[in-house]
Amino acid sequence: MHVRRRARRLWHGAGGIGEVLSVAYPLILAHMSFTVQTFVDRLFLTWYSAEAVAGAVTAQVTTISVMALFAGTGESLTTFIAQYLGAGRPERVGPALWQGIYFSLFAGVVVALLSPLALPLFALAGHPPVVQGYEVTFASILLRGAFPVVLMATLATFFAGRGRTGVVLAVNVTGTAVNCVLDALWIFGRGGFPRAGVAGAAWATITSQTLGAAILLVLVLRPQYRRAYATLSGWRFEPALFLRLLRFGLPSGLQYSLEVLSFAFFLMMVGRLGTAPLAASGIAFNLNMIVFMPMLGLGVAVSSLVGRYLGSERADLAERATWSALWISFGYMVACCALYLLAPRALLVPYAAGADPGAFVAVQRITVVLLRFVAFYTFFDMMNVIFAGALRGAGDTVYPLAITVVLSWGAMLVPAYVLCLVGGAGINVAWTALSAYVVLLGLLMRRRFLAGRWRSLRVIEPPLPELEGAAAGA
Repeated sequence: MHVRRRARRLWHGAGGIGEVLSVAYPLILAHMSFTVQTFVDRLFLTWYSAEAVAGAVTAQVTTISVMALFAGTGESLTTFIAQYLGAGRPERVGPALWQGIYFSLFAGVVVALLSPLALPLFALAGHPPVVQGYEVTFASILLRGAFPVVLMATLATFFAGRGRTGVVLAVNVTGTAVNCVLDALWIFGRGGFPRAGVAGAAWATITSQTLGAAILLVLVLRPQYRRAYATLSGWRFEPALFLRLLRFGLPSGLQYSLEVLSFAFFLMMVGRLGTAPLAASGIAFNLNMIVFMPMLGLGVAVSSLVGRYLGSERADLAERATWSALWISFGYMVACCALYLLAPRALLVPYAAGADPGAFVAVQRITVVLLRFVAFYTFFDMMNVIFAGALRGAGDTVYPLAITVVLSWGAMLVPAYVLCLVGGAGINVAWTALSAYVVLLGLLMRRRFLAGRWRSLRVIEPPLPELEGAAAGA
């Protein structure tokens, strides 16, 4: 009876598991759709050739590390929108969103200008020529198509920050379905499409993101949102608000970017150990996304709820929502880790189905071992995402950035380079360094959250005195 009463208390009320889950589950499924999209990309490319999937994995991680800087900055609008709503100021939502749209346009131009750098960058990696060619092709196309990717992430904050996450799910599922169909047509040359291989996979991604951004923009400009949130009348550029977006958003985006970039460097080093270790690492990361991407959706939900409750001066409910999210993620982690440890070969069946049997034997053997590393560090990865999401919801974005930079180099990249490329150690030692990074990051994010400084932080400007007086009079 006591356990049942405790379970009810955990579930019900503001900040309880029930509320967190109602906001989070569409975001979890939306991020799962991205997992499916990436899974299909890599599955089809595995069937195309081992070199193609190896090159696409490295190129995708590298380009995401660039685009994550801008997409992560745009996604920080979730905190702005949530805090404006919590403070009872919905008319400021539209202006905040428009600053994100202007930022997305700027980001698209900047990232596209970086595309010629793909060739010299991947030449430095020292991978086999065939793999390098695939890397350059995939990365160049994704960099040129960055604008819709950043815009889609930015526009989704209008719904995520308000807790209307079902819309985000619907749009992401639509984009994923389009991407998967285009993958099948564009990679292998079916239905009148050219046999484009890696280039086809990249163009399928850009096309689906463009469609998703267009749908979100149409929805944001619906009449009821124009009236309630000034989504059209708030189009003017506001330098102070734009700079505040950069102040709080850029550290968050830079954290995403540098973290992904560190994994790109990690994969480049693994590529020096051979094609099989690189392909196995790519598949292990892909299967890890089954865990990691849903956690990102839960982290966005935590940011939204923490921002809303801090906007309404209820730090206690913000804290409760964070711990509720941790309980939700714990159950999910147990199930996923069981699969990694007990049925790794079953998870690899789709990859083996269309691959060259002789070449895939070595890849499978290595991947089975790497999945044990994934099962070990997953619980700490969970802590990182949840507590970092809570910190972002308050506006505490500099500490996560600093600790990510220090640990990615100090615990993962430098030890992996010294031990593996200089000392001659193998893939297992490299993944031991990676695991150390994830474990330390999770523990230090938890420590920062428990310190409690985030309770007093806000990203929104205080209301004007005359507005406060009018509110008091009302």
